[in-house]
Amino acid sequence: MRMRKKKHSAERIEACAPLLLRLAPDDKAFSEKTAAEVSCAIFGRELPLELEIGCGKGDFAVGVSAARPQSGIIALERVADVAVTALEKAVAAADTRPDNLRFIIGNAQSLEGWFPDNTFSRIYINFCDPWPKKGYAKRRLTAPSFLELYRRLLVPGGELHFKTDNEGLFAFTLEEIEACGYEMIEMSRDLHGEAQGVH
Repeated sequence: MRMRKKKHSAERIEACAPLLLRLAPDDKAFSEKTAAEVSCAIFGRELPLELEIGCGKGDFAVGVSAARPQSGIIALERVADVAVTALEKAVAAADTRPDNLRFIIGNAQSLEGWFPDNTFSRIYINFCDPWPKKGYAKRRLTAPSFLELYRRLLVPGGELHFKTDNEGLFAFTLEEIEACGYEMIEMSRDLHGEAQGVH
């Protein structure tokens, strides 16, 4: 399904500029820094960093930033017309949450160049595109190449939290997680229960 283009999205994104990290696909601004230096550069203080990949309209990102004030949350969304809703939601909630949330509009494949190894204590992937056609398997956010990227980006003992309502993607992900050598610490088929986590 194609998303309808939002009116004045560029101007609306610009109005939320303080929450936006502007990273071009080949940007190396953080790649040579430590995780502590990345946190200080983004939030002005040292925080454990967490990443949501595919934040959509921002409900989870805004909620987790309020629930986890001791962490710096970075929310990545590929589609600008979706990200504008997330940005505006975060601005609207500014009085009820700490200043610990930033957004990036870009592709998950660029994460490898943007951030150094051992940056994030948690990575969240919630209800991502399942790319059901077999020929598109490499695009799935739980494909082996992405799982290896997450392993490098996570600190030792860091957690990957994955949630989906697509049975095919769920089965695919369980197989790939095992094949990549992750340790499963929690798994549930209850969408309203706790998120799944792996090391």
